[in-house]
Amino acid sequence: MKVERCQGFNDLSPEEMARFRLIEGVFRDRCLKCGYQEVRTPTIEYLYLFTSVGTLTPGMLRRVYSFLDWDGWSGERVVLKPDGTIPIARLYIDSLSEKGLARLFYVTNVFMFDETGKKSRERWQCGAELIGANSPMADAELIALVLDVLQRLGLKNMELRLSHAGLLRALLAKLELSHSEQDRIFDQILDGDIEALARIQPDKPELVAALTLLLDMRGKSSGFLKNGKALFSQKLPEFKPYIDNFIDICHLIEALGCDYKIDLASGKGFEYYTGVIFHLFIGEENVGGGGRYDDLIPIMGGKDTPAAGFALYLDRLMKLIKPEVLSEPITKRVLVRVAPGVMTQAFGIANLLREVGYIVEFALKGEEAADYDWLLEVKGKKPLFVLTDQVSGKESTVESATGVLALLGCEGDVTEDSFA
Repeated sequence: MKVERCQGFNDLSPEEMARFRLIEGVFRDRCLKCGYQEVRTPTIEYLYLFTSVGTLTPGMLRRVYSFLDWDGWSGERVVLKPDGTIPIARLYIDSLSEKGLARLFYVTNVFMFDETGKKSRERWQCGAELIGANSPMADAELIALVLDVLQRLGLKNMELRLSHAGLLRALLAKLELSHSEQDRIFDQILDGDIEALARIQPDKPELVAALTLLLDMRGKSSGFLKNGKALFSQKLPEFKPYIDNFIDICHLIEALGCDYKIDLASGKGFEYYTGVIFHLFIGEENVGGGGRYDDLIPIMGGKDTPAAGFALYLDRLMKLIKPEVLSEPITKRVLVRVAPGVMTQAFGIANLLREVGYIVEFALKGEEAADYDWLLEVKGKKPLFVLTDQVSGKESTVESATGVLALLGCEGDVTEDSFA
C-alpha cells in the first residue's frame, strides 16, 4: 500500500526550505533591528480563545480543527490554532501586560480546514505585533517594517491597499444593524462585495446610496480622503474621527515615500480589526496584511490595551522568490574521503573546516568529486592529507591540519590541538 501524506498538508523540499529560511531570516533580521522580540505560542489552544465576541468570524470558526483534550472523565475543547494574532494577545495578557509597550514577532504555522482539499490546510506566517500604542505613527511603523522586509527579499511591483475598519463599522452602525448582521456584512464588504449594503437595506435607499458611493471610491493619496471627508462631513459627521485618523496615517506613509491605494472594500479582514487595515499584493497574489485591533485584548479579559500587527504569508512568498536571490553566499564545498582507521583525524579536520566557513561532506556513496570545490583525502599513512583543487586540478600533499588550512588561505590562529 502506498503511504500518502494527509490531504491539504505539504512537505517542503530542500529547495523550498531554502526559500523558507531566506524569508524567515530576512524577516527576523529586520524585526530585531527595529526593536521587536521573538516569541512562540503553542500549536494547540483552547477553543474559547477564538469564540469570544469580536475575535474570529463564524465563517472562520466553522473551519477550525477542533477536538476534545481529555483530562480524566472530562475534557476541554481545543483547536489547532487558526490565527497567529489571538494567541499573541493571550500571551501578552498572561505574562507581558505589566510591560506596557511590547514589540513582538513570531514565525508559526496556522491551521484552517478546506473542504475542497485543493488549498493548504496548514499555512506558515511571519507576523509582528505592536501592543500598547495607538497612534498613526505606530501603524506607519508596522507598514514600513513589512514593506522593508519585502523589498529586501527582492520582490517588486508591490501594491499596498488601505482600508479602515472603524470607518466601515461606522457605516454599518448608521444602518442600525444587529451585531451579527454587522459582522456578516463587514466580512462581505472586505471580500469586495460592495452590493451587500443594498441587498439588506432597501428601505433606506438614500443612505445606502451614499454609503455605497463611499465604498466604491478609490484613491492614491490622502487628498482623496480629504475630498471624501468634505463630501460626507455634513450628512455623516460621526465619520469625522475615523476619516481624520485615516488621513493622518496616509500622511505618514507618504512621508516614508511609500506608494499605496485606498480601497475600503479590498481584501479579507478579521472581525477583531478596529482601525486601519492594510493588504499587500504582488500581482494578483495577496502576500500579507494586517491592521489595528484595539478591542481584542480587553475582549479577551485583558486591560484596555491598543494593538496592531501584520502577517506575511510564507507559503505564497516562497513561490515568488527569484532564483538569483536564493544563490548561496560564496561558500566552498569540500568532499572528504577517508581511509580505514583515521576517522578521528577525518572528523577533526572536517569540524575545523566548518568552523572557518566551509561546507564539508563525507564521501559515503560514490559522490562525484567534480561536484565540489575541493577533494580532501585523509589517508592512513604519509602523507596524511591530499588536497585537490577541483577547478585547477592541482593536487597538494600535507601532513597537518594547519597545512590544509594554509593551502586554503585561512590558517589564522589554528593549531594542531584544534582538532586533536
